[in-house]
Amino acid sequence: MAKEHSMDISIQFDLQELINAVDQAKREALNRYDLKNSGIEIDLGDDFIKVTAQGEIHIEAVYGVLVQKMLGRGVSPKILDRQKIEEIGGMRVRQEMKLIKALDQETEKKISKMIKDAFPKAKPTIQGEIVRVSSSSIDGLQAIIALLRADESLKVPLDFGNYR
Repeated sequence: MAKEHSMDISIQFDLQELINAVDQAKREALNRYDLKNSGIEIDLGDDFIKVTAQGEIHIEAVYGVLVQKMLGRGVSPKILDRQKIEEIGGMRVRQEMKLIKALDQETEKKISKMIKDAFPKAKPTIQGEIVRVSSSSIDGLQAIIALLRADESLKVPLDFGNYR
């Protein structure tokens, strides 16, 4: 048995499931009674989802539908970083939701500090877009997973992989 156990903390989501959720949300927005004939457009890009509608209330309704479809397909809505709703003219508004695809340095440092404070024997190291945590105890790694999943201040969907 190995003396050191490790795991990687990163952000991962299934892009195909996100595409399917967006397609389902588009169909529901076109057919739902309160959203019908309101000119709603949902565009999925490489790094964003853009929702265009007649008013903020329609954007909020579409966001609710999108979150519901994402949860149904096993994609965390935490990957959406909602930007400010902006007016684009013609009595229409747009909201862009950026897709969070990787951990940024600030979040990596926060995760690393949380682990060091709660588990002094664990060794977190930042490796690009991944935080690798090493510990002599598997139970310690499981406790770290529980700690990070319970923390509401982390606004990103964490994935725990490469668990050895």
